[in-house]
Amino acid sequence: MFDKLKDILVEELQIDADEITADSELSADLGINSIELADLVMLCEEKFNLTIEDEELSKFITVGDVANYLEAHC
Repeated sequence: MFDKLKDILVEELQIDADEITADSELSADLGINSIELADLVMLCEEKFNLTIEDEELSKFITVGDVANYLEAHC
């Protein structure tokens, strides 16, 4: 799941693949702002055919957090 998420970050948000690890913080390390986070959530919802509730967004601190959520709900 991490690799699929990494592909989305690289292809859709133009983030350098070398900067992305499971421990990379979405905001602090990768520079993702709230609009880009919303875009990421929508892309994940479409790609993995699921709905991510708004209250879950506050739990998405690192790339690993998102990947773990997707693994648990797909």
